[in-house]
Amino acid sequence: MIEKLINQYVNKLTLTEIKEFAKNNGIIINNDVAKLIYKYIKNDWHTIVYGNARPILDEIKKQIDLETYLKIETLYIDFKQKYQDYL
Repeated sequence: MIEKLINQYVNKLTLTEIKEFAKNNGIIINNDVAKLIYKYIKNDWHTIVYGNARPILDEIKKQIDLETYLKIETLYIDFKQKYQDYL
């Protein structure tokens, strides 16, 4: 059930929402980074949520500045731990 809800949310996700979420969590990203994150979420959300996201994070790390990456990685880890029981 939760997987279906996540899938529906991801299908409706926009670049603006990604940028706003980042901003609300202290990460300022430009359109290129938002598009990159959008691409990975759209294509790999299942792995990001349920699997080993390390290879995806490593790919992202190669494409953005280190400070932004570290903030994104920390945010991912925090949310993964926070919602682990619901997944």
